[in-house]
Amino acid sequence: MVSALCRVFGPHNLELAEDVVQEALLRALREWPFRGVPDDPRAWLTRVARNRALDLLRRDASLARKAPLLRVEEGSGPLPEVFFDGEVEDDTLRMVFTCCHPAVPREARVALTLKTVGGFGVPEIARAYLAKPATIAQRLVRAKRRIREAGVRFEVPAGEQLPARLDSVLEVLYLVFNEGYAAASGEAALRADVCAEAIRLAEKVAAHPATALPRAHALAALLLLQGARLPARTDDGGDPVLLPGQDRSRWDPGMLARGFAHLERAARGGHLSPYHLEAGIAAAHAAAPSFEATDWPYILTLYDALLAVKPSPVASLNRAVALAMGEGPGPALEAVDGLADHPALAEYPLLHAVRGDLLARLGETGRAAACFRRALELPLSEPDRRLMERRARECEAEGRAETRLPAAGQVFGT
Repeated sequence: MVSALCRVFGPHNLELAEDVVQEALLRALREWPFRGVPDDPRAWLTRVARNRALDLLRRDASLARKAPLLRVEEGSGPLPEVFFDGEVEDDTLRMVFTCCHPAVPREARVALTLKTVGGFGVPEIARAYLAKPATIAQRLVRAKRRIREAGVRFEVPAGEQLPARLDSVLEVLYLVFNEGYAAASGEAALRADVCAEAIRLAEKVAAHPATALPRAHALAALLLLQGARLPARTDDGGDPVLLPGQDRSRWDPGMLARGFAHLERAARGGHLSPYHLEAGIAAAHAAAPSFEATDWPYILTLYDALLAVKPSPVASLNRAVALAMGEGPGPALEAVDGLADHPALAEYPLLHAVRGDLLARLGETGRAAACFRRALELPLSEPDRRLMERRARECEAEGRAETRLPAAGQVFGT
């Protein structure tokens, strides 16, 4: 509804559109229990919101010059529909591109997309990004002001403008999904609703004729193949279940099928984007019948290609995990130690968690426990915090047991 109203009144009236939609929903909550639900609830809500917007615009003296454009004769019957079948998809896509316009500061694009297109509240967005609600609210206000001041048009750009704008949209959807897939804080290890919204929007981008490019399909494939694992990534208590222990029968087969279909479409272009390579890694995991049957050498090859296209310390850390599976914890630990001084990973708890796991596999339980304790000093979701605490205690217990055992020579008399 917000997207449809922005098509009618322009993105400079985004706040107005949000306000009148809220008013229409509140009016429905008041009236429908007594008068009954209308035959077409969507049309009812849209008419109420649009009429309210017209009333407010007529009262705004600064828009008096536009009154002739907004005039609706009395007695003309109900206003025409704001949107029709098929237009909803276009309006939603236009709104995504509006939220990701270059005029909007990069750090505000994700928040604006979640708020305006996804319907997330300011407190939800603040929890997801370890920020205060007031900070997120200020970002949203500034973003909307920039949209007004820049005269952003409510459209999917064409021609030379499309590639850069599309890349911004794909980046935002990628970041939205990542936040839901591994929450940085809060009571839950993951946010399935955030992941679902990113997947929904990514599939819309990949389906629209103007944006159905290979890299858009590659992102949709990546998010679907990763999202299919969500049911198995936590146990009944909400604690994380790592990949080796996941019940693969709980992976969503429908999402896997859609993911592989998008991956096939992504292969029809001549350009290999980072999304292609990450989707290939996810596909390798999805295709393996068990953790033990995973093709780790192939995954390592894809990570090497990814780092050549888009170097990233997090991708290097993920490659080290794959290296541990293929060649053992020793070489992987050397790779992780080489990343320890990278400034981008200084406050990254997974660096210490991975290092702790590798040290534990090498039998250095004391050093491993220290790594898990270091991870606990950094921002973590509560389930991840419980996992790090448990791993630290296990390593400490193993270390105490080893110090109490006599030497092997004393036991066997050799």
